[in-house]
Amino acid sequence: MYQVRLLPHDVTFATDGEQTLLEAALNAGIAFPNRCQVGACAMCMCRKQQGEIRYQLEPMLTEKEQAEGWIFACQAMANSDLVLQLD
Repeated sequence: MYQVRLLPHDVTFATDGEQTLLEAALNAGIAFPNRCQVGACAMCMCRKQQGEIRYQLEPMLTEKEQAEGWIFACQAMANSDLVLQLD
């Protein structure tokens, strides 16, 4: 199990690393912005401040977005404890 800290709300939820970060947040009762849940709308985009993630299918992010830490929570799975920033 991994712990995910969500800023600026400073809430924490757990994930087993097999579900997406969005699924884990919603299952924990956290109001995480989302719409399509398949990586098309970008509503769940957030910035990874710390930790490691993985994707089954790489999302459509520019090199600049990736360098800035942007991730799609509906597609990303935790590989470690994480700190995420909602902007």
